[in-house]
Amino acid sequence: MTYEHTPVTVEGKRAVVIGGTSGIGGALARGFAADGADVVATSRTERRVAETAADLRDLGAETVEVTCDVTEPESIDAMFDAVVDGLGGIDILVTSQSYISRTTIADGTEADWERVFDVQLDGTYRAVQSAAERMDEGSIIPISSISNQTAIPNLVPYTTAKGGIDSFTRVAAKELGPEIRVNAIKPGFVRSEQTTGTYDEGTERNREITRRTVHGRMADPEEIVGAAIYLASDAATYTTGSVLTVDDGFTADAFGSE
Repeated sequence: MTYEHTPVTVEGKRAVVIGGTSGIGGALARGFAADGADVVATSRTERRVAETAADLRDLGAETVEVTCDVTEPESIDAMFDAVVDGLGGIDILVTSQSYISRTTIADGTEADWERVFDVQLDGTYRAVQSAAERMDEGSIIPISSISNQTAIPNLVPYTTAKGGIDSFTRVAAKELGPEIRVNAIKPGFVRSEQTTGTYDEGTERNREITRRTVHGRMADPEEIVGAAIYLASDAATYTTGSVLTVDDGFTADAFGSE
C-alpha cells in the first residue's frame, strides 16, 4: 500500500507580508523565506523594510524593498504593482499590520476608534481587495486576535476591529473562492513590541496568561509560523473561511484552572 499527501510547504511560492518587519509579521516573513518562498515584507518604515529584506536574502529569498501604508489605497496598489513587477506575481498575502489604542469606552475618542479601524479592519479590506485583483489563485491570511473572543479591558477599538476581521474572512472566502482561499489566524498572547510593559512577567495580566495557558507562558512570534505555512500551502486546498486559533488553550479555559 502506498500513501501520498501534499507536503506542508510554501517552497516556490511568492508571499507578501504586510506588517512584516516586526512582531508576528516579521516572524512569518522570515519563516516563509526559510521554507523556500520568495517574500516581500512591507511596512511604513523604509529602514525596517531594508533591514528585513537583508534578512530575507540571507535566508535565500528573492524580495522587493517597498513600503506600504494600508490607510492609503494608492500606497497599497503601488506596493502590489512593485511586487508583481519584481517577483512575477503573488501567491500568498498576510495582513499583519497593527495599531493599538489602549482606551476604554468611557475615555476613548472618535479619533482613537477611527485610527484603529483604519489600520486594522479597513486596511485589511483595502489590501485584500487590491491583492485579489492581482492573484489568479492562492492564499490570503488576515491576522486576527483572541482579544475579540474574550473580554480584555482597555482595548475596545482593537478588539472590535479584530472581530470584524473574523467576519470579513468568512465572507471573503465565499466571494474569492475557490481560486483564492481566505483563512484568518487568531493568535493568543505573543511577545512583541506592542505587548512589552502591559504583559511583562509579574504583571497581573501576565499571571492570568500563565494560569490559563497550557505551557504557562506567552508565545514567541515564531510559534505562529507553522499555522501560517499550513494555511498558505497546497496541503490546505480544502481549508477556507476558517479562523484558526493559536493560543495554547487560553480561550479553552472557560471555567478556569486549579
